[in-house]
Parts: sequence; structure tokens; C-alpha cells
Amino acid sequence: MNKVLLIDDEKRMLDLLALYLKPHHYLCQKALGAKEALSYIKEEEFDIILLDIMMPEMNGWELCKEIRFFSEVPIIMVTAREQKEDIVKGLKLGADDYITKPFNEEELVARMDALLRRIKPASQIEVNGLLWNEDQFELSYKNYPIKLTPKEFAMVGHLMKHPNRVFSRDHLIDLIWGYESETEGRTVDSHVRNVRDKIRQAGFPIDEYFKTVWGIGYKWTK
Repeated sequence: MNKVLLIDDEKRMLDLLALYLKPHHYLCQKALGAKEALSYIKEEEFDIILLDIMMPEMNGWELCKEIRFFSEVPIIMVTAREQKEDIVKGLKLGADDYITKPFNEEELVARMDALLRRIKPASQIEVNGLLWNEDQFELSYKNYPIKLTPKEFAMVGHLMKHPNRVFSRDHLIDLIWGYESETEGRTVDSHVRNVRDKIRQAGFPIDEYFKTVWGIGYKWTK
């Protein structure tokens, strides 16, 4: 059963969405507004988020941008607005899909199911002989195992899963060490150096893929 966070400033809409989704085996958590939603997201894991745009205090665009600082959870924007620029704005801020009110129940569920199938993280990623295997907790190059610490393994795997996306040091800390961690940026830099050294020693041209974006953070290039 997938866990979904429903975010809206109208209780009636939250209740309606939960009513739609319950028969389709979604476990619903309701958040009345952006502040309540953020508190849930920072404390719990969700498989997907349905996010209304037009909310007071913090609108859906602002909340989507805030969520993307520390979470990759799939987001579908739900709104009555249909202008093309609104759709584009939401997608540029990190939303994964968009549906307008009034919507068809079957279409909403179909979009949610399709998004979850599409973005389900791969358990194995292979790049020119370098294989990251989550199930076996192993990184290897041409079948030669490369010994990494759990944090190093998680870091390189996360970057490989999201090629060409830049992650700041703070974002990597939140993702790998945890939101409440007191880890500093230089610890991330140290882990990056170790990962590069270990993979380079195995013969893989790591510097062609694991890039530093000066002043921002790191990325894995295709």
C-alpha cells in the first residue's frame, strides 16, 4: 500500500481526495496547509504527494520548491488553474505531474499509479562497466568489487540515480545523513574524495562522470 500526503487548505477537498483514494489502496495522510505539510514530510516517509497550488501563507509553488530542498518524493500539483504558464512553473520547480480540478477519479488514480511506476528507483545502475547494486550493497567495475562505506555507497548511488542534477552539500547531508544531522559540508567533501579515489583505483574514469559544480555542490553526468 502506497502512502500519500494530501495537501490543501480546504478540509472538504482533503476528505474528498481521501474518499477517492481509499478504495485504490492508498494510505492517506491529510495536511491542512503548507506548514502542517512540512512538519509531516520532515518526520515521515511518503510515496507520493498531491499538492494544491492556491493556498494562503505559502502557495503550492513555494511549498514544492521548499520540499525539493530536502526530498525527492514524487509530487502531483492539483489545482483549478489551467493556464499553460502555471503548469510549466510547477514542473520547473520540481513537480512531477499536474492535474486540474474538477478531475476524474479514475484519471487521478491512473496518473498516480503511472508516476509511481515510472520513478521507482532502480536497484541496479550500470555505467560503462561500473555497476551499483543496491540489493547486494555492492559497487563494482568490470566485476571487480569496490569497497565503500555505507554513506559513500548511498552518495554515489543517489547521484547515479539522478544524472545531470546538481545536489548542494546541504541537500546531500539531508538525504544521506538525515535532516537533523549536524554534519558539515567538509564531511561531504571528504566522502566525495574517498569515493573518487576508490573508484579511480579500480580503473573507472570517475572524473568524467562525478563532477564538482564549484560553489554549489556535485552531480553525476551521463
